[in-house]
Amino acid sequence: MGDYANLPGVTTWYETEGAGDPLVLLHGGFCTNDTWGALRADLAAEYHVFLPERRAHGHTPDVPGPLSYQDMADDTVAFLETVVGGPAHLVGWSDGGVVALLVAIARPDLVRKVVVIGANFRPSPECFVEPAMLDTMTPAGADLAFFREMYEAVAPDGAEHWPVVAAKVIDMWRTQPALTTGDLARVQAPALVMVGDDDMMTLEHTIALYRAVPRSQLAVVPGASHLVPLEKPALGNRLITDHLLQDEVETLLPIRRAPAPEAAGGTAA
Repeated sequence: MGDYANLPGVTTWYETEGAGDPLVLLHGGFCTNDTWGALRADLAAEYHVFLPERRAHGHTPDVPGPLSYQDMADDTVAFLETVVGGPAHLVGWSDGGVVALLVAIARPDLVRKVVVIGANFRPSPECFVEPAMLDTMTPAGADLAFFREMYEAVAPDGAEHWPVVAAKVIDMWRTQPALTTGDLARVQAPALVMVGDDDMMTLEHTIALYRAVPRSQLAVVPGASHLVPLEKPALGNRLITDHLLQDEVETLLPIRRAPAPEAAGGTAA
């Protein structure tokens, strides 16, 4: 079932499914909730799943001006406060992962645990394996046909608005996000950083993200591209649910997670 929420920034379409602890699924750029199809039923069997479609995506209208991750993060904060009604787990894929990170940084009180899949914290020229791919993307091009068809099927602004949205998203990717490792260090929620071994983002960039987020785990999914939730849904679901259910990470030989040594010269007995 779907409905609209009148948020301060944009009237936002969302769907809900299941019961239990709240979990918000944040789709990727150019996408709709349909791209969660391989995961949502399994997650809804354990959680109360909320699926908002961000501004200029799916059933949610565009708004005047450029797109920004910060505006979409602000929309998500409003969604958590008014629709979810409090803190939730966030699972974000691609652009949705960027939004999840921004929310976790700004509003730790609203984020229980976070999963980011194929996400980046720097703009595409700094993190894409093939940064030049943006130069070949055009609204009418074959490389965006899959996304164009999804948009045209449900967009309240009409199919003719697609070129505007496509240009906005591509422009956003060129200069955003602009987070630093210091920003990522402010994420308090336990995090799972997931990426395909043949993702759009370089593995080096993903590892930098993982290392910067204090309470994080890293999963490099073998035989997968940027479309991990579509290509490896069973494994993706297991990794997500294991992370959400896990209290603390305990390993036999911790290095990164080793307890900090006690300060020298402790108090005398």
